Amino acid sequence: MKAFVKKDDCIGCGMCADVCPEVFEIGSDGFSSVVGNPENFPDKTYEAAEVCPVNAIEVEQ
Repeated sequence: MKAFVKKDDCIGCGMCADVCPEVFEIGSDGFSSVVGNPENFPDKTYEAAEVCPVNAIEVEQ
């Protein structure tokens, strides 16, 4: 399982980091990035992708 943040689409709202801080965080650039292993938190990773208001997160198996 892999998760990707499309930086061109991310608006830095932080919803993904709120839902799944084990995998996502807002970096010093103001945008989300993957910092953890989504395989350890699959349900929360998928939920974070679903709550993203601009669909900037892709999750692949």
